[in-house]
Amino acid sequence: MSRCAEAAAVAATVPGAGVGSAGLRPPMVPRQASFFPPPVPNPFVQQTRMGAAKRIQVRGVGILLICQRSLTVNVILLLAAMSRANSVFLYICMYFQRTITQRILKFLGHAMFLSMGFIVTVKGRIASPVEAPIFVVAPHSTFFDGIACVVTGLPSIVSRLENVQVPLIGRLLRAVQPVLVSRVDPDSRKNTINEIVRRATSGGEWPQILVFPEGTCTNRSCLITFKPGAFIPGVPVQPVLLRYPNKLDTVTWTWQGYTFLQLVVLTCCQPFTKVEVEFMPIQAPNDEEKRDPVLFASRVRNLMAEALRIPVTDHTYEDCRLMISAGQLTLPMEAGLVEFTKISRKLKLDWDGVRKHLSEYAAIASSTKGGRIGIEEFAEYLKLPVSDVLRQLFALFDRNHDGSIDFREYVIGLAVLCNPANTEEIIQVAFKLFDVDEDGYISEDEFSTIMQASLGVPDLDVSGLFKEIAQGDSVSYEEFKSFALKHPEYAKIFTAYLDLQASHVFSLPEEGQTAPAVASNKVSPESHEESASGKKDD
Repeated sequence: MSRCAEAAAVAATVPGAGVGSAGLRPPMVPRQASFFPPPVPNPFVQQTRMGAAKRIQVRGVGILLICQRSLTVNVILLLAAMSRANSVFLYICMYFQRTITQRILKFLGHAMFLSMGFIVTVKGRIASPVEAPIFVVAPHSTFFDGIACVVTGLPSIVSRLENVQVPLIGRLLRAVQPVLVSRVDPDSRKNTINEIVRRATSGGEWPQILVFPEGTCTNRSCLITFKPGAFIPGVPVQPVLLRYPNKLDTVTWTWQGYTFLQLVVLTCCQPFTKVEVEFMPIQAPNDEEKRDPVLFASRVRNLMAEALRIPVTDHTYEDCRLMISAGQLTLPMEAGLVEFTKISRKLKLDWDGVRKHLSEYAAIASSTKGGRIGIEEFAEYLKLPVSDVLRQLFALFDRNHDGSIDFREYVIGLAVLCNPANTEEIIQVAFKLFDVDEDGYISEDEFSTIMQASLGVPDLDVSGLFKEIAQGDSVSYEEFKSFALKHPEYAKIFTAYLDLQASHVFSLPEEGQTAPAVASNKVSPESHEESASGKKDD
C-alpha cells in the first residue's frame, strides 16, 4: 500500500473528523514536516507609513532639498560621463584605465550619494581580488544598493545587456567591465556562468565581481534563496551586508509599495539617510561545496542571516512571477507565494506546473474572501456534499488546522496526497469498482451506488458530477481516466474506499472463500443484508 493510501485509510477511519479540529486530524503524513510555512510569509511587500510631521517635512523642506540635490547629482553624472569618455585616450595603458579612471569614478560615486544625503558607515576589511574574486551582497532591497559597488571600488557587476544602451548610465556601466546577460540569447545563462568562472579564476587579472545572489529585491525581513551563479567557480567569496538603520524607510523597492520615482523623491526629502556596509570574513568552499555550489550558497546565506539576525526562506524570483500571476487571476498577490525553490525541488514540479495549479486554485477560490478555500468551496468544486469523508480529505490538505486551504497547501496536497494515489493501477481498479455489470462502461446508477458508499451518504445526488465525466449516458474507461488525471483529488476518495474494503470494514472475503452477503461492487451501508451475486476478485 502506498504512503498516500495509508494516509487515506487513516483519514477514513477517523470518525467525525471536523474541519480545523487538531485533536481529530489524522497524524502527520510522511514528508509533511518538510513543508512547514516560511517564517516570513511575504518578503516582497513594503508599506512605509509617514506621520503628520514627516508629511509636512516632505512638502516643505523636501522641495528645497530635491531642487538642490537634483542639480548636484546631474552635474556629478555629467562629470562621470566625461571622465569615462576621456578614458579612451588611456586605453594604450591598461594601468591608467583601471586605476586613474576608476579612482575618479569612485570619488564621483561617493560624492553623488553624499549629495543625496546618504551617510555611509563601512565596517570590516575589503578583500583583495586574489583573496576573494567575488563579493556577494545581501539583502538586496533597493536600487540604492548600488552604493555597495562604490564602496567596494567599482568591481564588475552582472547586468542586463539592455542597460549598457541607456544614455549616460550605459557609459558608466561599461567603465566597470560588466558581465552582460542577454534576454534573447538562449545560451546567455550558460555564457554568463562561463564568463564569471573565467574572471574569478584569472588570479587577479580581472576586477572583482559583485553579485546580488538573491536576484530580486525584498523588504530585508529575511534572506531568500541565493542563486548559485556566484558560487559555481568554487573560489573564495566575501559576504557583504547592507543595512539601512533609519526610523523612516524610504529606500525599500519591492513588488508592492512605492514606485521608483516616489522612493527617489522621498529619500531626497530626508535630511540624511544612513547606510551600513559590513564586510564579513572571507568564506572559502570546502571540497564538497566546490562540487555542490548550492551547498556553498546555502552556508554563506546562513552566515549572513545569522549576522543580520533575520531568518532565511526558500522564496525566489519565481515566487514574484507567481505573485503577479495570482493578481492577474483576481487572487490576492500573496496567494502565489509558495517558496518555489523548496516546492519544486521536493515535489519535482517546474514553474509551468505550479502556474497551472494556480489557475486551478483560482477557479475554486476567486470568489472567496482572502483567496482561501473553505470546506464549502472545496465541496462545490468536487460537486460533492459536505460529509465526514470529505471533511477528512479536506483536513489532509489543511496543514495548519485553520479551517481553510491556501495555495501552498493546495499544491502540497495534490503532490503529496493525491497525485501519488492517482496511478494507472488505481484508476483501473476504481473503474472496475464502478463497473458493476462488467460491461466496460459505468452507468449513472452504478456511479451513484459506489459514490454513496464511498462518502457514506445514502441519498447522494451525483448527477452533476456524472455529466461532467460522461460524454453520453455512460462513462468509458478513457473518459474516466481523463477525468481522474485532471482531478486527482478524487483519487483520495477512491483509495480510502478501497482501503476500507481491504481492511475488512465491509467484511470482504479472502480469495477462495465463499462470498459474503455483500457484493464488492455494490457495497453501501444499506446493502449488508442483500445477497451477493457476480462477485469480482479485487
